[in-house]
Amino acid sequence: MPEQLRYDGRVVVVTGAGAGLGRTYALLFASRGASVVVNDLGSNRHGDGSSTASADAVVQEIRQNGGKAVANYDSVLNGANIIKTAIEAFGRVDVVVNNAGILRDTSFMKMTDAQWDAIHDVHLKGSMKTTQAAWPYFIKQKYGRVIFTSSNSGLYGNFGQSNYSAAKLGLVGLANTLAIEGAKKNVYTNVLVPTAGSRLTEDILPPDLHDQLKPDLIAPVVFWLCHESCAENGSIIETALGWAGKCHLVRSSGCVLRQNLSANVTPENVQENWSKVIDMTSAKRLNSIQEATGELLGFIENLQSENSSSNKVDQVLTNNYNYHDIILYALGVGATVQEPNDIRYLYENADEFAVLPTFYVLYGPIGCMSTSILQDALPNIQLDPTRILHGEQYLEVCKQLPTEATVETRFKVQDVLDKGKGIVVLVQHDTYNVADGEKLSTGQISIFIVGASGFEGKRTSIHTIPTVDPPARKPDVTVTQQTSVDQAALYRLNGDFNPLHIDANVAAIAGYQKPILHGLCSLGFSTRHVLHTYAAGDPSLFKSIKARFAKPVMPGQTLRTDMWRNSNRIHFQTSLVETGVPVVTGAYIDLWDVKTEVPRANLCSGKENLQSDAIFATIGEQVKLNPDQAKKVNAVFLYNITVGGKPISEWTLDLKNGEVHKGKPKSGKADATLTVEDTDMVEIALGKLNPQIAFMRGKLKITGNIMLTQKLKTLMETNKAKL
Repeated sequence: MPEQLRYDGRVVVVTGAGAGLGRTYALLFASRGASVVVNDLGSNRHGDGSSTASADAVVQEIRQNGGKAVANYDSVLNGANIIKTAIEAFGRVDVVVNNAGILRDTSFMKMTDAQWDAIHDVHLKGSMKTTQAAWPYFIKQKYGRVIFTSSNSGLYGNFGQSNYSAAKLGLVGLANTLAIEGAKKNVYTNVLVPTAGSRLTEDILPPDLHDQLKPDLIAPVVFWLCHESCAENGSIIETALGWAGKCHLVRSSGCVLRQNLSANVTPENVQENWSKVIDMTSAKRLNSIQEATGELLGFIENLQSENSSSNKVDQVLTNNYNYHDIILYALGVGATVQEPNDIRYLYENADEFAVLPTFYVLYGPIGCMSTSILQDALPNIQLDPTRILHGEQYLEVCKQLPTEATVETRFKVQDVLDKGKGIVVLVQHDTYNVADGEKLSTGQISIFIVGASGFEGKRTSIHTIPTVDPPARKPDVTVTQQTSVDQAALYRLNGDFNPLHIDANVAAIAGYQKPILHGLCSLGFSTRHVLHTYAAGDPSLFKSIKARFAKPVMPGQTLRTDMWRNSNRIHFQTSLVETGVPVVTGAYIDLWDVKTEVPRANLCSGKENLQSDAIFATIGEQVKLNPDQAKKVNAVFLYNITVGGKPISEWTLDLKNGEVHKGKPKSGKADATLTVEDTDMVEIALGKLNPQIAFMRGKLKITGNIMLTQKLKTLMETNKAKL
């Protein structure tokens, strides 16, 4: 059992804590050692009236259970008084949970200024005022946790709640900025989107559903987000019914509406390209305003390149690769059959055979060595291979990488910098699939040429993609792996034939005792470690990587990858176990999502043995024995069974013809198509998971005639004993 999470010595402020969610939060925090300020104005859900009874009752309950608590009866607009209560009673404040809320529902056309202002005062301004009062204490003590309570109405809208929706989404914007401002001081801000039974929902939701939406199922999520061990920051977490998930905004790949910088955009251009503008098939999340702006600057650069010879591609290199090359690279960066997640990189017949994303960094050094791009950029400098080092590397994967392709990598020198002790050349390398012309990856290699300088050039560049230091705390996870004495000899077969990594004489000339390991080889080790730890080994979750190569590694030494999670960004630093010296620094991997559950063990089985197969087989037997019952349903259902979100199997329930078989319908289309995880299908069939609840939580997706699926309930109930 994991060690119990505690709040001993911490002071927690919960607004609107007199009932519902707020009361549940306060009780849970207090039960785990926190001193709690129970704030409640004592008004009804419309914000009318006031009373001390609600807050006092919760304080008394906490104290009777042996906890510490004081009451506060101020409006959240007087947030300074609420925080003052915490400081006077307990001497500090560590957590603010902004939970207070009221409703003023009415259609937008009938909305009055008073109804609008009342909602914004409590939800948005009140949360701001309370948090703002606590903020100086958080910054000074270098610790703080803030929760803003948003709503599905804010994320998706809801009729009659324009005031409420606007305020709730406003909290998301506020949280985004506070997450940035507080990050370096260990002050983390997150948004909660709860659905729970409370004063605000008691006569809105159906009674049966209202009773299931227990605040007790949500409080542990808030508890974890506010704990000192939780590194989540700037996230939107939706939770209900004992389920929790992360939400975020995404942006489509979009479309450039003009051909060059001198061209205008007409309404007809927009109309013609609108389908591309709104196409979300390749949508992605942008982590910052800088990243969003950077992409726009990239569009400008692309447009400039149409008319500017100085920005045109300098060199082009074409390569072919297949499963042999993918496996060779994986072996070169330490993949092993002893690690189940590595099988997908080592066996071409594995169910999930895939390219380790950093395979595409190979094209950077290969292009720099096999073309004249560096010499063309430095025509007056004699280049010595023993003095050329790989300084930094960036790679971003643009789409799922094919396991076999002919690719074209286009190289462009972005800048040449004089660093005093040497020259840095920034080279952009973009790789495209020749078959369809789509960009697969974009990267930047920073080449450091030792001793070459003196041209008194600039020292910085707008093109530099910066490294980022890890958080100032102990690593969240550490993974170690020893390299082989033959690691460099193996890795060089991927195309990096610099003799520095194999020839002892060349290594000695460069000042090394023996040939050193490629920096990109060490990076591949660390990438695998991060994907194993935070992506359950799934390479499709990889978005981008940035790293600096600080010190050399000798083949045979042991690499230690220290990792820190910050939302979907995994900071890491790679060091030598033997010496403790960091060799890869300022590094991070951005993931599309974090997945830490154990993946399927039979990656190389060639087929899936699903639990739900037995369910459908049993249903098929019962349909044959009871054809009349099937006829009463008289519909065709197609089940898409998934594992980890990926389609694995299909089953057809043809209750018109009284048969159940694996695969699609033998003729015509299904009346309804149901998509569900293998394990959830079993839970539904056994009556452990209510289908309506599964549908609301997104665990069961239905297209077609949804109402027909109601008839399946009777069929499942009848067969439950057999199942």
